[in-house]
Amino acid sequence: MNIDFLHALDDIEKEKGISKETLLEALETALFSAYKKDYGTKENVRVDIKDKSGEVKVYTSLEVVEEADNENVEISLKEAKEIDPKYEIGDIVEREITPANFGRIATQTAKQVVMQRIREAERDVIYEEYKQKEGELITGTIQRFHRNNIFIDLGKIEALLPPSEQMPGESYEMGSRVKLYVVEVNADNKGPRILVSRTHPGLLKRLFEVEVPEIFDGIVEIMSVAREAGSRSKIAVLSAEANVDPVGACVGPKGMRVQAIVDQLNGEKIDIIEWSEEPAVLVANALNPAEVLEVIVDEEEKVAEVIVPDFQLSLAIGKAGQNARLAAKLTGWKVDIKNQTQYDQEKAAQTEKIEDPVSFDRDEDQVELSDINIEEAIIEENQDKEPEV
Repeated sequence: MNIDFLHALDDIEKEKGISKETLLEALETALFSAYKKDYGTKENVRVDIKDKSGEVKVYTSLEVVEEADNENVEISLKEAKEIDPKYEIGDIVEREITPANFGRIATQTAKQVVMQRIREAERDVIYEEYKQKEGELITGTIQRFHRNNIFIDLGKIEALLPPSEQMPGESYEMGSRVKLYVVEVNADNKGPRILVSRTHPGLLKRLFEVEVPEIFDGIVEIMSVAREAGSRSKIAVLSAEANVDPVGACVGPKGMRVQAIVDQLNGEKIDIIEWSEEPAVLVANALNPAEVLEVIVDEEEKVAEVIVPDFQLSLAIGKAGQNARLAAKLTGWKVDIKNQTQYDQEKAAQTEKIEDPVSFDRDEDQVELSDINIEEAIIEENQDKEPEV
C-alpha cells in the first residue's frame, strides 16, 4: 500500500461517512488474520499501518527472560539489552518480522476489507436513519410485487408492504408513489428490514399532522384514533385554546383538509369528533352521525348504555355494527345501544315487577291467606251460637 491508498480512505470518509481510523483498524485486523493463515505462526504478532506513509509492518511481541526456551514468544535478557539497555526481565520487546512479499498480500486484503466495511457501514447508517423513523410517515415508490407482497423503493433501501398491511380494495400500480407508516425497523445480516403499513391507525394520525397546521403546532391534539382501513375511521381531537374549534380545524375550509386525507386513503370515510373527559359526552360524540338521547355509564364495568330515537337505531349501530364498534375502540368503553321504545319497555317492566304484590305458593310449609281467614270465620261463628238444651 502507498500514500494514494490513504488518500482514497480520506475520500471514503467524506463520501460514505466512515471514519478513516475505523477502516485502518479493520484492515489491521484482516492483515493479522492473513498473516496467521499464510505463515502459520503461533507468535504474538501485531500489524501496524503507518497513517502517513501507508507502509505496513508486522511485529512480534517477545517476553524478556534470563534464557529463552521458545524463540517465538521469548527473548533472552542479553539479546534484549543489545536492542535497548533499559530492558529488564518481564518486559515486552517488539521485533519487526514483516515478510518480503507481505505488501502484495496487504494490497489484496485491503481491497476486500475496505469494500466489506463500506457495505457494513452503509447498512448501519441506513438502519440508524430509518430506525429513527419508526412511527413516522414516509413516501415511497412501488417497485415490484412478489407473492402478494409489495416492495417499496425508499431511495436507499426497499421496504416491505405485506398483505396484512395493505388496504382492502386498494389497487397498487408499479411506479406509483404512496404514503406509508413505518411500523418497525430491524437489522439482520443482509441489512435493515423495514416493515411499512397502509392500514395502521398511526398512518391516519400522521396524515392529519401533515394536513392540519394546528395539530402540527400543538394547538389541537389527537387524543384517540379508531380505524377499519379502507372503510371508515373515527378520530377524537381536543383543542388547547378555547377560541380554536378542533373539529373545524381538522375539517378545514369547505372540508378541504379532511378531503385531502380521504383522497390519500382511497375514499375511506372519516368521522371527526371532539374529545371530552366526561364519558357520557365522549360516547355520545363517538356515535356521530347518530343522534343520542341519553347515555347511562357504569364506571365500574366501564359500560355505556346509549338510548337513541327509534329511527336512529340502525344509524347508531352502523352497517354490520361498524359505527358502534369504532365508537367502542375510540372511547375504550363497551357500548350498548337501545332505541327509545325498547328502553321504555324495559324500564316499565322493571317498575311493574317492583310494584307486584308478593304471593306465596301452596305447599306443606305455606298456607294461603284466604284459608286462614275462612278458618277464623268458622271459629267466630261457633262461638256466637247458644248451646242447645
